[in-house]
Amino acid sequence: MRLHAYHGVLPQEREVGNDYIINLSVDYPITTACRTDEVADTMSYADAATLVRQQMAVPSNLIEHVAYRVCAALLGRFTQATAVTVDIMKVAPPMSADCHGAGVALTLTRNDL
Repeated sequence: MRLHAYHGVLPQEREVGNDYIINLSVDYPITTACRTDEVADTMSYADAATLVRQQMAVPSNLIEHVAYRVCAALLGRFTQATAVTVDIMKVAPPMSADCHGAGVALTLTRNDL
């Protein structure tokens, strides 16, 4: 997903915001859905995307904190999920380096909550 959000410790980051690229990986039992071809037997990508948008809309100093909230929200909503990995990259971080972005990747399991 690519979203605009207002995370960061600098005032400008909170006022202007930045674009973020968010990638998810969810450990979820999909064997039944593979056999049945029924949406009800798997998790909803649309619901996952809604949870990501909701968490990205809450301004935070650190994207590490945002990543934790995203993982926790997904594990809370999708009770069959055993682990979630979220990768959040700030596309144009305010630093004196030419780069494609800066970010974090976080994996949480149910035991980590």
